[in-house]
Amino acid sequence: MTPQHIELVQSSFKKVVPIAGAAADLFYDRLFEIAPDVRPLFPQDLTEQKKKLMDMLGTAVDSLHKLDTILPAVQALGWRHKGYGVTAAHYAPVGAALLWTLEQGLGDAFTPEVKGAWTEAYSALAGVMTG
Repeated sequence: MTPQHIELVQSSFKKVVPIAGAAADLFYDRLFEIAPDVRPLFPQDLTEQKKKLMDMLGTAVDSLHKLDTILPAVQALGWRHKGYGVTAAHYAPVGAALLWTLEQGLGDAFTPEVKGAWTEAYSALAGVMTG
């Protein structure tokens, strides 16, 4: 990722943080709408899962400028997800739900450049998790 892409992801995520709860709600609603087959992989009560999602996103976004330092943790996260029944095919709808959520939360600030930067960041992390 270029420094400009990292800056776009980090600055746009700062706008999501104040609406983290609503963003997590939007994300899971959208994910289960476009990929209902993943719903059984999650607990019925998503309260803790939503917090984990936003915490993980925050850590990943904050660490984009030093990706090599978080790669072992990202790989371990991928292995844990595999143990839960997550397959490589599940990552596409998760990415789509994430981008859709960002578009809803950021509105006009979700420019094509911001979308491209987020797409690149998600693809890089998902690639490590599925590798």
